Amino acid sequence: MNPNIPSIDQLQELGLPAPLPYTPHTWGWWALLGGLVMIAAILSARKYRRWRRDRYRREALQRLALLRQRSSDLAALRELPELLKRVALSMPSGNAQVAGLGAAAWQGFLQHHSPQALPADFSQQLAQLAYAPDAALQALPAQRRLALFDTCQQWVEGHHVAA
Repeated sequence: MNPNIPSIDQLQELGLPAPLPYTPHTWGWWALLGGLVMIAAILSARKYRRWRRDRYRREALQRLALLRQRSSDLAALRELPELLKRVALSMPSGNAQVAGLGAAAWQGFLQHHSPQALPADFSQQLAQLAYAPDAALQALPAQRRLALFDTCQQWVEGHHVAA
């Protein structure tokens, strides 16, 4: 054997490098992590406030779903205008002036806060539900009743609230 040729017996095991910590080594990474945590906290707080602010909307939609199940009942129909008025009063920007709105002013308020167009006589339909005799409400076709429920649900789900 030639002494200049290395043999496998001469190999030595290399030592493992020192373990690296998982924490950042420089302050910049800590600052970036702190900024990300702060942004996440701010976004979470805004989402939570919006969720709490829209509680009235969720409750109104639940009530509307219960009323829709009883759409053939006159009491359910008569409660629709009251429900919309309560939603309008419960809006964060709602004030006592909403309670006194009627006819064209009420229609204007509903239209102003709606993202899509409402029927031109929507406030008149609501007034009919509130004040018409029972016989007139019983004569309403089922399709028109469901259309009223759909329009009310559409408004409650999508009405604009100024933050």
